[in-house]
Amino acid sequence: MVSLLREWAWPTFFLGIMTESDREEVGKIIERVAVREGLELVHWESVGPRNNFVLRIYIDKPGGISHSDCEAVSNQVGTLLDLADLIANRYILEVSSPGIERGLFKRADYERFAGSRIKLRTSQPIDGQRNFRGKLIGLVGDSVSLDADGRGQIEIPYENVVKANIEYEF
Repeated sequence: MVSLLREWAWPTFFLGIMTESDREEVGKIIERVAVREGLELVHWESVGPRNNFVLRIYIDKPGGISHSDCEAVSNQVGTLLDLADLIANRYILEVSSPGIERGLFKRADYERFAGSRIKLRTSQPIDGQRNFRGKLIGLVGDSVSLDADGRGQIEIPYENVVKANIEYEF
């Protein structure tokens, strides 16, 4: 993981949350850099307090990423964000692989990793349960199809999924 500490003045943050337009622009910058480097932007997020938050970027490519991939993305994104002046306060920039228990963030991830074991949490209970584990079948319409441990096949509305991760089998 590559981390850089950056510090600027303070225009676009309120309680640690970017405005929607700034958030979209940050996402576009990150995506452009990833594409230019031949990488997949898996996900990005900003977390933490407004005066010292973390901007996390997860990248991948077939065969896995290297430290130099992380470094290239970190350097380019940091420079472009500085030039665009979208983030005016101190932040930590982290660029890494999604790891072996990678998150499923996009609809395409649920097709790509069909057949994998996952753990999944919902915003609303399904038959009194919010946490599920099992084999991912894929997307069926607007639902995640899961062969859930102890329950059999269930359909979970995609919009109800709060978090989903690959569950690495040792």
